[in-house]
Amino acid sequence: MIPMDILLSIAFFSQTGIGVQGNLFLLYLFSFLFFTGQRLRPIDLILTQLVLANSLVLILKGFFQGLAALGLKNLLDDIGCKIVFYLHRVGRELSLCITCLLSGFQAINISPQNSRFMKLKTRGPRYITPSILFCWIYSMLQNISILQNLDGPRSTTNTSETKVYWYCSVNSATDISPSLHAVVFSLPDAVCMTFISFTSGYKVYLLYKHHKRVQQLHSDRFLPSASPETRATQMILLLVIIFVTFYLLNCILTAWMHSMTPRPWLWHSSAFLASCFPMVSPFVLISSDSQILKRNQCVHFRKILRHSK
Repeated sequence: MIPMDILLSIAFFSQTGIGVQGNLFLLYLFSFLFFTGQRLRPIDLILTQLVLANSLVLILKGFFQGLAALGLKNLLDDIGCKIVFYLHRVGRELSLCITCLLSGFQAINISPQNSRFMKLKTRGPRYITPSILFCWIYSMLQNISILQNLDGPRSTTNTSETKVYWYCSVNSATDISPSLHAVVFSLPDAVCMTFISFTSGYKVYLLYKHHKRVQQLHSDRFLPSASPETRATQMILLLVIIFVTFYLLNCILTAWMHSMTPRPWLWHSSAFLASCFPMVSPFVLISSDSQILKRNQCVHFRKILRHSK
């Protein structure tokens, strides 16, 4: 019988390997198109940042969690632990911020011509780069306090003020009360989740109106194919639903762990849920976005032509 620790490490390494391959494929595809002079869609820049954030979460969470499941908890010193844990939290926060930006951009992009978002719709593409830069700066600054309170596993002590994260430990003794600290760090995430929910509901409403128009046209014996905007909206809506589901489940599990003495299976479950969206999202994009599939075929065709010369 295979020990549970080995099964857990296999699960984490498999999750990391599958997710990293999917994200690296998308990153390679976008990079190839950019360096070969192909025209990228405005949304491709947002998706590239999402791929980078997901890769950070997978590599710095799943890989080290898999090592910790095997009992290798002392690989990192204080500096290494600070870097790994900080970059993982930056990637997690960046994934939320970029998903929020992606959902909002697509909601504006598919809004009707006579809506109040018309000005944003025409100026939207020029705001993408500053918005992405803001997401990076915000994610890095919000988690800067982790560097002060984080220690390596060798310096872990069994006190109520120290929370152990298998390969790192966080000293939770601060001048700020735990409840106020939780509110300060959770409020921006709650705002982002509220915005994502609002934009998702707006997109569902627009898709419903579009579906009613298609039914009307179908009743007149004319069946149009779905527009690229509609397919892209459905893809992003599916991506957002998956993100919100895994994010809320992980938040609920994390809150449960902080309210009690956590057991090992809770730590592993929380870590696995945190990496589920980064693993699934590239395959949702590849399978749902027809433009990505066409571009992949274009890249493959260019390689064949290059080798045939």
